[in-house]
Amino acid sequence: MRHFGHLAPDARSELFHREPQEFTADSPARTLAVALGATLYSPATRPHLADDVVKQAARGVVSMVLCLEDSIDDRDVVAGEANLVRQFADLAARPEAALPLLFIRVRTPAQITDLVARLGDTVRLLSGFVLPKFTEETGVPFLEALAHAEAASGRRLFAMPVLESPQLLHLESRVETLYGISRTVDKYRDRVLALRLGVTDFCSSYGLRRAPAMTAYDVQIVASVIADVVNVLGRADGSGFTVTGPVWEYFRHHERMFKPQLRRSPFTPEAEDLRDTLIERDMDGLLREIELDRANGLQGKTCIHPTHVPVVHALSVVTHEEYCDAADILDEDRSGGGVMRSAYTNKMNEVKPHRAWAERTIRRAEVFGVAQEDVGFVELLGASLPQS
Repeated sequence: MRHFGHLAPDARSELFHREPQEFTADSPARTLAVALGATLYSPATRPHLADDVVKQAARGVVSMVLCLEDSIDDRDVVAGEANLVRQFADLAARPEAALPLLFIRVRTPAQITDLVARLGDTVRLLSGFVLPKFTEETGVPFLEALAHAEAASGRRLFAMPVLESPQLLHLESRVETLYGISRTVDKYRDRVLALRLGVTDFCSSYGLRRAPAMTAYDVQIVASVIADVVNVLGRADGSGFTVTGPVWEYFRHHERMFKPQLRRSPFTPEAEDLRDTLIERDMDGLLREIELDRANGLQGKTCIHPTHVPVVHALSVVTHEEYCDAADILDEDRSGGGVMRSAYTNKMNEVKPHRAWAERTIRRAEVFGVAQEDVGFVELLGASLPQS
């Protein structure tokens, strides 16, 4: 699989200076953590889930979570488990179908070992589990169950803990909760692919819900938690983990109180319809939140609607300017440090302070590609965003 692999080769060559590289479910964890991109959630109870998975993969989805937790009714859990077993068997019977990375979001540790046993040989299609409301106390049993399931199946299985518990949000317990999570994921580092943020649960603790004109960073109590999570768990010194961006809840037009957040200037006359489409779908807020995610140290995003996926992926492509800066900073001849004017002659590149950013940018370039010099997010969106 590879990002933008659903586009025709000619289209990719026009868009990319360096095309996205291929990867598989067996690629190194460091690659997969970045390659997750827009992770699309789907209720595990959907009757045609196998068809949905194949269809979304053909549209550019690279990672999916099949959810047995908050997205389904408590009364439907048993039926959801049985449906997953059937749908994995259906997918296994389609060896020619390209599939995304597949994860199951469970409710209890026991579900992990039980589902892996019931999946049998089709567990080869599974990349891991999403662990809800993760803390040190709740997380250890989940991760121990994962280790047992991995040993029993002979299949490498990753964990993606979701940080969403009230203890993490409340000021009096936040620091100790964060340190407890840090101790736990560090102990099981080889199994933890990425950490996911449950911002909807954060808001729920205070009866809040951000409007489509607002980003998660406009809700100050949420923004403070994101900052602390990145501070403790997202460090670039080798001790940190990939932390993914929060879900964007909206996919239909709502009445607006504020002006659209998309400027007209990046959209040429030929792309004005694209701008109108983005605004009509309330995606100008999503675009802004994605940019703020990256500025605050997050990578990728949780998605609940297929139309969000190409937006996240288009904004994950490394620009030609970013790539030139990163390559200059990482040049072996400059390993001793120093400062230089950027290739685009519009900024200072300082080798030592900017090195961690450059390394992260090159890793993103490997899986999302580098845009041509004259290609920006508008062209990338135009090529990949469904217009209907």
